[in-house]
Amino acid sequence: MEAYETPEGDRVGNLQPLSPDLNEQCRAFAEALRSLFAGLRPAVSVRRYSSRRHLSPGALSRYLSGQRIPSWDFVQDLLTDVGADRGSVATPETIELLRSLHAAALQTSASVSHAVQQLQFQLAEADRLSRRSAAHSDVLGDALLDKNHRIADLEVRLHQLESDWARERARADEIALYTGDREELLLEKQALEKEVARLEAELGEALRRQLEAESRCELLERQLVVAEQQAGANPLRIEPPLPAPTVTSRPRVLIVDDQPANLVALEAVLAAADWDVLAVASGPDALKALLQHNDIAVIVLDVQMPGMDGYATAAQIKSRAQTRDIPIIFVTAIGSDPQNTLRGYDAGAVDFIIKPFDPWVLRAKVTVLTGMYLNYRGTPRAMPPEQPASTAADWLLPPTRRPTE
Repeated sequence: MEAYETPEGDRVGNLQPLSPDLNEQCRAFAEALRSLFAGLRPAVSVRRYSSRRHLSPGALSRYLSGQRIPSWDFVQDLLTDVGADRGSVATPETIELLRSLHAAALQTSASVSHAVQQLQFQLAEADRLSRRSAAHSDVLGDALLDKNHRIADLEVRLHQLESDWARERARADEIALYTGDREELLLEKQALEKEVARLEAELGEALRRQLEAESRCELLERQLVVAEQQAGANPLRIEPPLPAPTVTSRPRVLIVDDQPANLVALEAVLAAADWDVLAVASGPDALKALLQHNDIAVIVLDVQMPGMDGYATAAQIKSRAQTRDIPIIFVTAIGSDPQNTLRGYDAGAVDFIIKPFDPWVLRAKVTVLTGMYLNYRGTPRAMPPEQPASTAADWLLPPTRRPTE
């Protein structure tokens, strides 16, 4: 927590004091939350920050005074805001410390609402373990399949060598050479068989953990339903609603690049009277823009970006029904290796352009795609009705098996 510890001063001077009847766990979490709130720069009041996060000032004040335990999503939002204000991100140790304090506070709280939040937290942890186990199972399954294919190939070669050895028994010199090769292949096969046995055991353990996590998810879901029925209301939703998607008569071209100079250059190349240009600097920002605008005709996407790279961003876009049909053009300096191009097309791109490129070529391709959008869209794409604000988090979660840059 030392990364965000600053004097509270006037920032939290108008807060209610910590409740004297707080238990040790709730008091520790409330003090950590107040210290984190004090790290916002420039200093913001409780009323101003509650307006930013669509909360009532009273609710935020109760969070910071320990009278009420917020959801973990609120803590993550506060961590994000502090990191953005300070130009840094919270360390994994800080996040784990806050997570443990939050869990301890929920466990020692006796209210039904807190019990619901605790079950939600446990359900999220069980689901995370299940997804990690599933991903591990996929990796182990691929490795096991590769080793089995290698063993089958070696067996074919061994059979061929043994056949040749039987036919050419009279040729002593060649037999000696074949014998040497045969011994090497046998040793490699034995080593691979041991590796396969190890991978099978590890895969079985991963599958067992996945089944346990899935069973725990089902149990927690049932407990959550009971707790919600006891509470007499749906669980408290902390996340603010997303702004309504904008609809314009002109199409938009979304450009995504983490380098400000590249964004300026692309905006200059794609400036036109027939469409609007929307520029963002990261994959998560691109996903948010797609949630807020349903008139995006083309996406010009960089590959090499920190955090969520272009391939992962494209995979998220193509996984959503309302955005999977938007054409994606990769514009990147990653190199002309065919593997990179294949990964781009496999991610769903319609084109893969290597920097430096001819600006007129890119502009012509965007012109064609926006023309197709205007000809065939009929009416603007509609967002799914009554989509809850919490689904915005789905855009920001990394895929289970994200390709590495």
